[in-house]
Amino acid sequence: MPSGTQTGATPNSRSSSQTDEVSENPLSSPPNGVISSQGNAGDPASKPDQTGNDKTLPLSAGLYLVATPIGNLGDITFRAVDILKRAEIILCEDTRTSGKLLSRFGIKTKRIAYHEHNAEKMRPEIMDRLGKGQAIALISDAGTPLINDPGYKLVRDCQATGYTVTTAPGACSPIVALILSGLPSDHFFYAGFLPPKSMARQKELTRFAPIPGSLIFLESPKRLAASLRDMADCLGASRPAAVTRELTKMFEEVRPGTLGDLAAHYDEAGAPKGEVVIVVGPAPAGSNDPTAEDIDDRLRDLLQNHRTKDAADILARETGLKKRDLYNRALELGQDK
Repeated sequence: MPSGTQTGATPNSRSSSQTDEVSENPLSSPPNGVISSQGNAGDPASKPDQTGNDKTLPLSAGLYLVATPIGNLGDITFRAVDILKRAEIILCEDTRTSGKLLSRFGIKTKRIAYHEHNAEKMRPEIMDRLGKGQAIALISDAGTPLINDPGYKLVRDCQATGYTVTTAPGACSPIVALILSGLPSDHFFYAGFLPPKSMARQKELTRFAPIPGSLIFLESPKRLAASLRDMADCLGASRPAAVTRELTKMFEEVRPGTLGDLAAHYDEAGAPKGEVVIVVGPAPAGSNDPTAEDIDDRLRDLLQNHRTKDAADILARETGLKKRDLYNRALELGQDK
């Protein structure tokens, strides 16, 4: 992924030699005899012969987890292309989506759909193929497989049966967003997609509030403003964060700010275009315990949009204070109205 970031809404500036429009800058497959996939480390079947004619050699039997680009086709690796060409089948989330990528690199390997809706049905067939000595590649629509998809269950079954599992690593949007965010990366937690409904989303966010590290979320552009409001509410409006979108693509953007500022920005600007990853920094280290006035102010704020019980629960998670005490104080504040 590109290393440049920006804080505005305009696209990053790039030289013509760095253009990453995927339709203009595909990466050709590696020449024969130059780079080959490792397959199983040390296995002669995974290495080219003396003539450099490695395409004639089959891959070692097993499951190959192959990362694909999340935007820029130049991010595919030589090894990924080689494995996908030499595998006997490729498992795809969507065979049509993957077909567009594979055709750009002249990969004609048979594709089979494998996704959350057919995984239970397909796994026995896949395990049978592996038992017959086939080499099977697994890819997602974009990025590293097993992140937000059912592939881990297949890996688990392969490991339990003793079949070889290896990977050709590559692009992964949560990691790219984290390193571009400018937020601490020594401890982080990938939370994936939050629930679409605000109440459920807030309940989930309160679970993550105590985690002592950066939080990484995927989000739909149309729900971005609402999610940022809930994050500001549950994690703290002053908490540092960054909204990243269109990673590795021509209009890549990284917008840092506090959760409160980011929520206000997207409330006004509306839904952005492209894929969105949100990174939220850890709560400030060594912050002082809240004063009684701070607690009352926070409770009053929460009570505007939450039931008394929920407001007490949220603040208990944020502060570590006893929920019963906060609930009783919330009742007192409600009587003061």
